Amino acid sequence: MDPELEKWDVLFTDARLATMVPNGTPYGTLEGMALAVQDGRIAWIGPMAELPHQGAKRLVPLEGRWMTPGLVDCHTHLVHGGNRAAEFELRLTGASYEEIARAGGGIASTVAATRAAEEDSLLDQARPRLEALLAEGVTTVEIKSGYGLSLDEEAKMLRVARRLGGEFPVTVRTSFLGAHALPPEYRDDRAGYVEAVAAMLEPIARAGLADAVDAFCEGIAFTPEECARVFEAAQALGLPVKLHADQLSDTGGAALAARFRALSADHLEYTSHSGVAAMAAAGTVAVILPAAFYTLHETQLPPIQAFRDAGVPMALATDCNPGSAPLTSPLLAMNLACTLFRLTPEEALTGFTRTGAVALGMGASHGTLEVGKAADLAVWQIERPGELAYRLGFNPLAYAIRAGKPRHLPAV
Repeated sequence: MDPELEKWDVLFTDARLATMVPNGTPYGTLEGMALAVQDGRIAWIGPMAELPHQGAKRLVPLEGRWMTPGLVDCHTHLVHGGNRAAEFELRLTGASYEEIARAGGGIASTVAATRAAEEDSLLDQARPRLEALLAEGVTTVEIKSGYGLSLDEEAKMLRVARRLGGEFPVTVRTSFLGAHALPPEYRDDRAGYVEAVAAMLEPIARAGLADAVDAFCEGIAFTPEECARVFEAAQALGLPVKLHADQLSDTGGAALAARFRALSADHLEYTSHSGVAAMAAAGTVAVILPAAFYTLHETQLPPIQAFRDAGVPMALATDCNPGSAPLTSPLLAMNLACTLFRLTPEEALTGFTRTGAVALGMGASHGTLEVGKAADLAVWQIERPGELAYRLGFNPLAYAIRAGKPRHLPAV
């Protein structure tokens, strides 16, 4: 018996791999392969014919099933109090997102519900949302704050996000989104609130609660100058930034994100060609969020072809939130992106794997099937990877592995 092989924790055999590594084949496909896992990382990938011995602590024959990287949902607002089903009904009568927000609904109503909830209650409310994501192959999820809008309440949300990461087999990355909306106590003091958000950053960072800092740059939220003030404070603390940009109008958000070399700019329906060029030069990922576009009945399409032409990498996410995107299905998000925005199924899966990881600053360790990367894996009962974006309301996940540890691994 090969002494190296004896050390492998799990060995998957007879697999079709969608590695998501550009190798000249769709999806980076490798067929007739074996993949070994050791200490939470991919230890070996190769053809079955080159496998010296199938001995391992656990042998899992895939019998030709497809394996992909575990899905990365790089933009969610998973932790929040209450829901906004009543606003959904209002929108169906013709009320716009902006009209609802200016009347005290929208984010403000979720802020009230989140502030009223105890930490354990927020955890209880978030669990089923996260479970739904995990059931469709998610192994890494980003969770934003932004519904507390004070230091104590934002910290409460971020603690819940960290607790979810400790309770479930998923990697959680957190983003501090204090610059999401004006809280009622600062309604007449925008400058004061922007400074308050900047001041929150140091204690949030000291407590280890945030992996990145986000902001909402929009006419109903914060100006580019206000977002820049928050980003300057974030970068002084060594925290990377992300930006909700150009969702409802062209405020120059994409260019602002590029100026700060943001990990990502997200939404981007109204991004100009100059904004696309700035993102390309900065290496900023475009995070495409079709659920919000769909729910809000938007008509302005994000500049998908311009992103392709400029070489801007595109990620995809559910944007799970209580108002504009109450979605907990990455598979449906893939379908929406293909149907509404004409992404290809390969672009959609890339957006939930390789590029989604890059949007979180995790591209070196996650998002593809390569030796040395995290053994975050999803096995699917499909005939071709395009099926993941094809069906509506159908989940072909067989099981998932996160950091080499099985989630629903079949008995053998």
